[in-house]
Amino acid sequence: MLLVTDERFLDHRAGSRHPEQPARLTAVWDGLEAAGLREALVRTEPRMAEVEEMLAVHPATHLDRLAEVDAAGGGRIDADTVMNAESWTAARLAAGAGLVAVEALREGTAELAFCAVRPPGHHATRTESMGFCLLNNVAVTAMALADADQRVAIVDVDAHHGNGTQDVFYDDNRVLFVSCHQWPLYPGTGAADEVGIGSGEGTTVNVPVPPGTAGDDYRYAMDALVGPVVERFAPDWLLVSAGFDAHRADPLTDLGLTSGDYADLMVTLAGLVPGGRLVVFLEGGYDLGALADSAGASVAALLDVDHRPEAASGSAGTEPRRLLDALARRHGVA
Repeated sequence: MLLVTDERFLDHRAGSRHPEQPARLTAVWDGLEAAGLREALVRTEPRMAEVEEMLAVHPATHLDRLAEVDAAGGGRIDADTVMNAESWTAARLAAGAGLVAVEALREGTAELAFCAVRPPGHHATRTESMGFCLLNNVAVTAMALADADQRVAIVDVDAHHGNGTQDVFYDDNRVLFVSCHQWPLYPGTGAADEVGIGSGEGTTVNVPVPPGTAGDDYRYAMDALVGPVVERFAPDWLLVSAGFDAHRADPLTDLGLTSGDYADLMVTLAGLVPGGRLVVFLEGGYDLGALADSAGASVAALLDVDHRPEAASGSAGTEPRRLLDALARRHGVA
């Protein structure tokens, strides 16, 4: 597996009490080490996304605003999103990480890729930085692939809806966007009836689940809804926004996954595309122990290594199943 990461991501700091801390990335690295994966990982540095690559997703006014805050030494973008003097460099590296991963997979360097990056990206819309995110990392990679005539599926398993990614591709039928997320929760988007517009109608699939939803419910969602929708779309590439904040220990959410559940989800998702066509992006996850365990278990499972610090979890009851069955009927895969 290709591991695209960099020490420079640690230099982005949003404040001493901010949930999105540099320690999140070191926790991921520690989790991979604890899983005994060092020899199986090909560690590669990202590159900064080129201006043209970022402009394919974000307009010049958005990039100019971030550059201006950077020139001032940092500043607050919104109530949750802050830059320091190193944030713009980190953001451009995070936006370029997936592009490096795709190139390496095309060359046969590895079969899979994990971009362990920060700041995260899936809340960044075309025109706004929000929710700890400056640039939309997964969207930059997906847009580059789509512009190269590739069909792309993005599956977002962060506990928060990937509103930014949805915004970018809401009218674009080249990219399938599927988001499994807690409802209700920040940012307040991701209702089941948000399915795309224009030529993109039907290529946005939101899976809003109630608090407490656990591993068996997520496995059911993958088997009954997410997998069939992705297989029907027949993507050339699958990009996963891997937020580990659906873990039951996360302080910002109320879902019930364990690290063992994340391992199961990643294996299922990897089976939806041929080898050499899966890129995983780090998004959220704010309990450091849960983040380390979940990242380690997920990457180990993708490499067929048995490392599960926690067992898989059960179900929250009948409510999630009823919702998932209704969504499967809505999207024609029941």
